[in-house]
Amino acid sequence: MEFTKKDLNKTLWVKPTYLENNRKWYVIDAEWKVLWKVAAEIANKLIGKWKAHYNDFWDCWDFVVVTNAKKIRVTGNKLSQKMYYTYSWFKGNLKSLNLEQLLEKDPSKVIWFAVNWMLPKNKLRDKRMKRLKIFAAWMDKYQNLNLETI
Repeated sequence: MEFTKKDLNKTLWVKPTYLENNRKWYVIDAEWKVLWKVAAEIANKLIGKWKAHYNDFWDCWDFVVVTNAKKIRVTGNKLSQKMYYTYSWFKGNLKSLNLEQLLEKDPSKVIWFAVNWMLPKNKLRDKRMKRLKIFAAWMDKYQNLNLETI
């Protein structure tokens, strides 16, 4: 089928009420899964790129709940070599932690950083990250809910 100028000017429009009412909640159990594979899967769900009505400027993504963040695994020597830096813009205040130290201190931050780095760097990034809920251990209150488990 050939496209004419008339066909190209038509835009798919989805009503905002449909987008709000059809959000899904996904639960991902990160126990013994590789960090970057889980982060890529979470980023894909947060972006909503797999949906038929996906558009890069629409709010069409879902919520993601990640459990067992402290039992995540990594490959190679990343536990000792992967470094996380924070800087407060004061002289001499550059702090660094390796992956092993960050997993002991706050395991949810490891997944948060991995997903944040995989999302597009635009104005929707903060809204997408607010839809991500990360827990270091399994939360019993989510067992009884009707959620899609991945």
